[in-house]
Amino acid sequence: MTRTKTGVVRRRRHKKIIKLVRGQWGTRGRLFKRSNEAMLKSLFYSYRDRKARRRDMRRLWITRINAASRNHGLSYNRFMHGLKRASVELDRKILADLAVRDETAFAQLVTLSSEHQANH
Repeated sequence: MTRTKTGVVRRRRHKKIIKLVRGQWGTRGRLFKRSNEAMLKSLFYSYRDRKARRRDMRRLWITRINAASRNHGLSYNRFMHGLKRASVELDRKILADLAVRDETAFAQLVTLSSEHQANH
């Protein structure tokens, strides 16, 4: 039986990896070994940072809601507690969007929240 060499298979595999890291600086986009390391690292970073982005966005929403509710004389935790007692089920993403784009609707939510705070 004749010996099978890996020429075509290896070249295809290498080209696939190098194509993934095209645009990287220096040998990271040219040499297979460095490209493979860069590709593995970038996949790890992308997985990790998808989780981090969710955390960062939640922090941003909370900051925006806090700033807007304080403009109406209510702290973030009192505002959210009042909404919970009023059975308003809007998530922080929507509340932050209302705080930025629709000031009147957010003001109505603040009054609703403060009314239910008073009943506490």
